[in-house]
Amino acid sequence: MSAAPTGTVSTDGTVTVFGTYRCSPLSGAGPVFVSSSVRVGEVRHGIGGTAATCDGVEHTWVNQDKLVLGAPVAPGPAEVETTLVHLDTGGGLPMPSIIATNRHEIELRPAKG
Repeated sequence: MSAAPTGTVSTDGTVTVFGTYRCSPLSGAGPVFVSSSVRVGEVRHGIGGTAATCDGVEHTWVNQDKLVLGAPVAPGPAEVETTLVHLDTGGGLPMPSIIATNRHEIELRPAKG
């Protein structure tokens, strides 16, 4: 699982990050998601989640969210954290299980148009 070395931020505060993941078919019930967050300074912002397909093949993911709370995010350096999470529903109440996680520095660039 990885995030690209760049993401974008638009003038309205929408942050977009993207990357790739690969996971094997799981034994057990429940969906898998790619979640992400971006930290700028001391503030971490959740940037949505994407449903994942675990079939052993590499897939792309894109997460996007318009940030309305906290300090505004501007183009520049940031830290992105991505997590591949399986929600095991076999026992009734969904229980999250982390499959993989990745954290590294990226550059947020102005979104085009």
